[in-house]
Amino acid sequence: MPTPVILVYAGAVYLLFLAVLGYAAGFFAGAGVPKGIDQGPRAAVPVAAGIDLLLLLLFAVQHTVMARPWFKRRWARIVPVPAERATFVLAASLALVLLFWLWRPIGGTAWNVPEPGAAVLWAGYAAGWVVAVRSTFLISHSDLFGLRQAWLHARHFGYSPPPFTERGLYRRIRHPLMAGFLIIFWAAPTMTAGHLMFAAVATGYILAGIAFEEHDLRQSLGETYAAYRARVPALIPRPSHRQPATTRPSARRQ
Repeated sequence: MPTPVILVYAGAVYLLFLAVLGYAAGFFAGAGVPKGIDQGPRAAVPVAAGIDLLLLLLFAVQHTVMARPWFKRRWARIVPVPAERATFVLAASLALVLLFWLWRPIGGTAWNVPEPGAAVLWAGYAAGWVVAVRSTFLISHSDLFGLRQAWLHARHFGYSPPPFTERGLYRRIRHPLMAGFLIIFWAAPTMTAGHLMFAAVATGYILAGIAFEEHDLRQSLGETYAAYRARVPALIPRPSHRQPATTRPSARRQ
């Protein structure tokens, strides 16, 4: 694949990702988009639940399998290495587009929080997005979404993963990106049955995904990551004295 094509490809995929991310913010809030998580064509509960679970499973399989080192090694025989990460982002974005398009709402309400509690939950929802997006910049936003790989290739520089600096949220929890998404999924003033199913299944996937990711990190970083894991909790910060920031070799996070 010619170098300019890889660069344009990575840029186009990133723009698609931004559009999908913006739609996701409206989808979970049920505002500002043609179809939210509680909107759209209705189906019998067993049918709707089956469709929704299949859509969630599709995303989970894509996201988990394509992130594994063994898959990346095999995938590199087909996709140029500088375009591998962008292709992962493209596949994830398309899986989300399919989910937004085919998702079927399920009626019933688990809770409905009145004001001022609803305002607090909406503030938490916004904070979840801030945490999730901010965490991508604490490592390397451009590397996470495949832009850096394509740019280095275009400049004829060899690729090396960015160093992982324990700073900001990564000094308090190991997975702030996932913590942000958990807040997004659960901070709903009105939690319908369909939204609750999404939140529960997505939470289970996040916990499983963390286990897979940390297995890979222990394999690549050894004792350095084991020490970090022993010192810093996964998702919920605990009161403790501030740790000095340290820099370690990095493995890309999901």
